[in-house]
Amino acid sequence: MVGREVENLYFKQAVRIGNPILRVNSLSGKGFSAISFDVRAGEIVGLFGLVGARRTDVARALFGAAHFANGTIVLEDVPLSLHSPADAIKAGLALAPEDRKQQGLVLGMSVRSNISLPSLPALAQFGILRPRAERSLAVTYKAEMNIRCPSVETIAKLLSGGNQQKVVIAKWLATHPKILILDEPTRGIDVGGKAEVHRLITQLAANAVGILMISSDLLEVLSISDRVLVMHEGRLAAEINRQDATEENVMFYATEQHLHAAEKAHRP
Repeated sequence: MVGREVENLYFKQAVRIGNPILRVNSLSGKGFSAISFDVRAGEIVGLFGLVGARRTDVARALFGAAHFANGTIVLEDVPLSLHSPADAIKAGLALAPEDRKQQGLVLGMSVRSNISLPSLPALAQFGILRPRAERSLAVTYKAEMNIRCPSVETIAKLLSGGNQQKVVIAKWLATHPKILILDEPTRGIDVGGKAEVHRLITQLAANAVGILMISSDLLEVLSISDRVLVMHEGRLAAEINRQDATEENVMFYATEQHLHAAEKAHRP
């Protein structure tokens, strides 16, 4: 893997990056501590780490799905108090989880029902779901996301892995998030499906959505990220700009090499 030109493998659309939308300061919780970073409008921030880095734990805390003991989360200059995913969704955060089959989709339900699930309050009138509004929402996102299936009534489990992932992303886009957290967005997807998801991610960034992308695929992180955050054993080991983010550099901080280098530098 080391030394290959990522530009020949993935496409990165040039996007104008705006002001910070999300600011995370000294976030600490079970398994992680002192995590600080920001995400700007139109920016794709890659979050990389090896097994045990606790990247998903940070994502769950940001989405109100896990408790954090200390730190602050600020979205568009508004401090957030997140007690549940519902609080995060209301604030403008969305999380496409790592396991799409267990956590991202209800496989026995239709594409329509899956896409509309987080948006049901907005699709109801006096507490009663409006079927036409629900179907219209699903049809719109099926077209926008190029979800390949006979109709929005197709059962989700019958879709390919790539199309299932597009349904997961579609249901969160329907909530109009300001920040979209993607946890392993292309895991278990074939090469063609990965390319489609990558194009979709860069298109979302072009529409000023801030993206936090967690991935164990280093080439993926390097290819479409504007900045790379590297975690090691629950701590943020480095923040690397795109132009400085090489496989060797990222792996230096993802492993214990940076700790050994620091110890050596402090020896008398």
